[in-house]
Amino acid sequence: MALAKLGLQLVGASIAKISCDRTSSATKVECSTHGDKPLTRPPKKAAARLSHLPTEQPNAVAGNLDLKSSLEIASIINAQDARVAAAVKPALPQIARGIDLIAKALQRGGRLIYVGAGTSGRLGALDASECPPTFNTDPKTVQFIIAGGIKALHSATEASEDSRELGQREMAKKKPGKNDVVVGIAASGRTPFTIAAVEYARSRGAKTIAVTCNAGSPLEKAAHFAIVAEVGPEVIAGSSRMKAGSAQKMILNMLSSGAMTRLGYAYGNLMINVHVKNYKLRERGLTILQQAAGITRESAEQALQAAGNDVPIALVMLQANVTRQQATTALKSTHGHVRQAIAVATKT
Repeated sequence: MALAKLGLQLVGASIAKISCDRTSSATKVECSTHGDKPLTRPPKKAAARLSHLPTEQPNAVAGNLDLKSSLEIASIINAQDARVAAAVKPALPQIARGIDLIAKALQRGGRLIYVGAGTSGRLGALDASECPPTFNTDPKTVQFIIAGGIKALHSATEASEDSRELGQREMAKKKPGKNDVVVGIAASGRTPFTIAAVEYARSRGAKTIAVTCNAGSPLEKAAHFAIVAEVGPEVIAGSSRMKAGSAQKMILNMLSSGAMTRLGYAYGNLMINVHVKNYKLRERGLTILQQAAGITRESAEQALQAAGNDVPIALVMLQANVTRQQATTALKSTHGHVRQAIAVATKT
């Protein structure tokens, strides 16, 4: 009997192992055992702690939401959204610190790497993908990691966020170093995938920032410092794609736009580094030249053509009254900082 019982236990353990090993690498989660049962989610104690977070609490203002009219629902959401900017405001000093850190890293040839899961990961991907068309940066300059990979951008792979192993592995592929800044994004501040990725990046010398909506979180402790926007309970309890997502989007906008502006990729508040790849962008480039140099559309068209359709070169040529080659040389010497390039070119 004892041998038979032992045999059954071994078979049970083998089945548990097989069920874990069969999970695909794209969505694999860490699988440990508790007795003879596989665990693919955090223990109940961790889930209980999660329920006490402000972002997980029910919002009293939205009680009986399912009984409201469409206009009432929209009005409640709108009123709650109006509080998001105010929740971000106390974090402005930390955001400014992040902007300076990122600008210095990029100036040294480093990278900005966003990492997150679910909504947070998708927001990181969105900001990273919008930097090249907005500031004409190399796609490798601002990158993203999302739990579950590219597939997670359009399909939910939320199970991946529970794996510390995956988070560390995906970050390791990026080979983070001392010139890089890694921004971990998680509304709860408790996502294992993101925490492990940030911890790994920090251990390799990268500067790390946590963006979260709950103070004192494990993610905050894993990073060098945190940007915390305490938006409170969501209209639909726990749906962090709402106020928390809006706050995170605002913060990422400030981090990337602020850093690029500090690097001189904006002139005044004009998108000077716009790459004129289509009709709309060409029109925008012409308008920028007209506004920045105070010239007519015809003159802007001539300048843009003379500059090889490069808006920054055209502006330096106009403002410093130099040749295309001189403008190009000035921009290279200032690492693309347009205002500084104008000053350099003017002295030549």
